[in-house]
Amino acid sequence: MQIHAFPFFIPIESANFKKKFKTMARKKNWKKKSKNLSNFNKPQLKKAILDIFYSDQQKTFNYKQLGSLLGVKDPETKKLINVVLDELAENENLEQIQRGKFKLKSRGGYVCGRVELQPQGFAYIQSEEVDQPVLVSQRNLNHAMEGDKVRVYLYARRKKHQLEGEVSEIIERAKSIFVGTIERSKNFAFLIPVGKVGFDMFIPNEKLNGAKDGQKAIGKITEWPQRAKNPFGEIVEVLGDAGQHETEMHAILAEYDLPLRFPENVLKAAEKIPLEISEEEIKSRRDLRDTTTFTIDPHDAKDFDDALSLRKLDNGLWEVGIHIADVSHYIRPNTTLDDEAYARATSVYLVDRVVPMLPEHLSNGVCSLRPNEDKLCYSAIFHLDENADISQQWFGRTIINSNRRFTYEEAQEIIETGEGDLKEEVLTLQHLAVKLRKKRFKEGSLAFDRVEVKFEIEEKTGKPLSVYFKEAKESNQLVEEFMLLANKKVAEFIGKTKDKRNAKTFVYRIHDKPDPEKLENFNHFIQKFGYGIQTTSASAISKSMNKLMDNVKGKNEQNVIETLAIRSMAKAVYSTRNIGHYGLGFQFYSHFTSPIRRYPDIMVHRLLDRYLNNGRSANAQKYEDMCQHSSEMESRASNAERSSIKYKQVEFMKDKIGEIFPGVISGITDWGIYVELENKCEGMVPIRELGDDFYIFDEKNYCLVGKHSNKKYQLGEEVKVEITRANLERKQLDFKLIEN
Repeated sequence: MQIHAFPFFIPIESANFKKKFKTMARKKNWKKKSKNLSNFNKPQLKKAILDIFYSDQQKTFNYKQLGSLLGVKDPETKKLINVVLDELAENENLEQIQRGKFKLKSRGGYVCGRVELQPQGFAYIQSEEVDQPVLVSQRNLNHAMEGDKVRVYLYARRKKHQLEGEVSEIIERAKSIFVGTIERSKNFAFLIPVGKVGFDMFIPNEKLNGAKDGQKAIGKITEWPQRAKNPFGEIVEVLGDAGQHETEMHAILAEYDLPLRFPENVLKAAEKIPLEISEEEIKSRRDLRDTTTFTIDPHDAKDFDDALSLRKLDNGLWEVGIHIADVSHYIRPNTTLDDEAYARATSVYLVDRVVPMLPEHLSNGVCSLRPNEDKLCYSAIFHLDENADISQQWFGRTIINSNRRFTYEEAQEIIETGEGDLKEEVLTLQHLAVKLRKKRFKEGSLAFDRVEVKFEIEEKTGKPLSVYFKEAKESNQLVEEFMLLANKKVAEFIGKTKDKRNAKTFVYRIHDKPDPEKLENFNHFIQKFGYGIQTTSASAISKSMNKLMDNVKGKNEQNVIETLAIRSMAKAVYSTRNIGHYGLGFQFYSHFTSPIRRYPDIMVHRLLDRYLNNGRSANAQKYEDMCQHSSEMESRASNAERSSIKYKQVEFMKDKIGEIFPGVISGITDWGIYVELENKCEGMVPIRELGDDFYIFDEKNYCLVGKHSNKKYQLGEEVKVEITRANLERKQLDFKLIEN
C-alpha cells in the first residue's frame, strides 16, 4: 500500500492552537471556551482532554491540572476526568508515565476507530482520537467491513471540514460469519448477506454444504485475496427456505452472531444439577421460608428470578425482602456452564420466543423461584417506615419458599379493587413503592414510559394475526421500584467509600449525561410545539424533561417527542468505572436482580459475596473486559429483538398493499421520510418519490425543505400514506405520500 508523507493532522479547532495554548491558559480563555463542562457528557470531556494533550504532545498532565485548565469545579466532573484518563490509557491514546501522570502516546499520522459503512459504499471511521469522523472511500477501505476496528492513515486535510484517510490495518474483525440468501449459478454460488455488509460472498459448489437456490444460510469467509472484489467462503449451516417463520427467526439470531441452541455438553452439565437442597446448605443460610413471599411476573413467564416478602416488625417498621435466584451458587467460575453463560451474557427476547442465557433445566427449574418450593436466593432486606425511609439493610444468602405466583394482571386487580389473595401485603408494598417512586423522581430520575409493541402470533405458522400494545401499570411499577432499590443499595454498599482510592472493583450499570448538541437540537425542535426544557444543569434537565413528558401525554406529538428525547440520551452500559446513572438520578447503580437472564448480575453476586467475606478487591481490568463483553452482547440482543419486531410488522402489513393509512412523520433523513402508522408499524417514503421539487435535509430542524417551493416535511407532522411495497428480506415497508 502506498503511504503518503503528509503531516499528521492535530484535531484542534485552530491550526496555531499549540502556540496560543499557554497564553489561553493564563487568560483562562480555555475555561470560557469549554462552557460549563459540569453539564458535558463523557465523549465531550474526552475530546476536550485529548485536545489539551495534542496541544503540547511532550507535556504530562494529571487530573488536577486538566480540571484547572478546563475550569471544572464540581466533584462529579472531576471524578469523570479520572475515568476518562483511565479509558484513554486503556485504549492506548495516552500512556501513564507515573502514577496519576499521563502523556500523549505517539502514533504518527494514524488513528484507530470503528468502521461505519454508508449505503453509498464509502465509510466513516469513528475515532475518539480526532474531532470528527474520518471519511474513507470504498476503494481505500481495503476489505474493512461494518464494525471492524481499524487503523487509518490520515491524509492532509484537503477540505476545510472533512478528515479523509485510508485503512492501513484491520486490527479486529467485527465478524467473519454472515447470514444471507443463496443465489446459485451452474458452477458456483453467491451468498447475498443481509444488513450493512457491502459485498457478496463467493461460494464454490463444493463448499455449498447442500444449500439450494433461494435458501437462507450461514456463510464463513475463508479467504479474501487483496485484489479480489468478493471474499471466498463456505456454507457452515443451512437455515431453510427464505420466508418461513423458523428460518427467518434463526436468520436474525445468526445475523447478530447469537446462539441458536445449547451445545450438548452444556445441556448435560445442567442436567447434573439436582433440584434438591442439602440440609448443610440450608443451615448456612438465613431461613426465610416462614415469611410471606410471592412473585409477580408476566402471564407467560417461566423463569421467576425475583420475589418480594413482607413482614411487620415489633417496632412498627416494615421488613421488605427482595429475593433473587442464587444462580452463582449453581454456576461456578471456570466451568462449562459458566463459560457458556458468559459467552451469551444475556437472554435474547425475539418477537415469538426467548433464547435463554441458561439451559431450561436451570432457568425454568432449579433456579426459578416457583411457588411452594424451597429455593436458594441472594437477598437484600430493608427495614422501612411508612414513608419508605430505610433504617436498616442486610445483604446475604437465604432460602425462601414462595407462597404465591401472581401475574401482573392479578396484582393490578388487587391494587385497583383492594381484594384478592395476600391483599394486605400487596397493598402495603404498593403504598411503599409509590413513596419510593415519588422520592426517585424528586431526586432527578427521568420518566420515560414507553409502549411495547406485541404480536398475537399463530402458533404453527408464526403468522402475525394482530398487533397490540403493552403499557406498564402500577403492578409493574411496584416490582420495578423494589428492584431499583436493591440495585441501588447494593452498589452503594460496595462503591460508597470515604476514600475513593479504597473503593473495591465492582460492576456498575452506568448512564452518561445527554449529548449537549443533541439536547439543544431537541430543545429547538420542541419549541415549535410550544414546549421547552432547561439545560443549565443536570438536575434542571431532569426536572424539565419530566414536566415535558407529563405535558405531551395524550397529544399527537407525544410519540415523536418521547422518541427524540430518548435519542438525545446516552446508552446505559456496564463498567467498573462508575460515573453514576443519569437517567435514574443515582450516583451508584448496579444490576443485582436478574441473574437468570443477565450475566453481569452473576458477576455482582460473586463480588458482593467476596466482599461480605472480607475478600480482597478483584482484578479491575479483568472485570472491565467482562463488562465490555456484556454490554456488546446486550446491544446485539437488543438489535435482534428490534429486527424480529420489524420483520413481523412488515409481514403483518404485506397483504395491505395499496391501502391508505394515517400516520405521523417519525424520522427524517437525506434519503427519505419515515412514517409511523397508528399500529406502530413504520415505513419509508423514499426521497426519489418526492418528485415535485429538489428537497434539502435540514438536520438541525428535523425536516426536509423544497429548494424551489420551500415546501416542508416536518418531524411530527400528520400525513396519509399508501403502502406500495413490503420487502421481507430487508424488513422494510415502502410508502407513498397521499396529498389531502
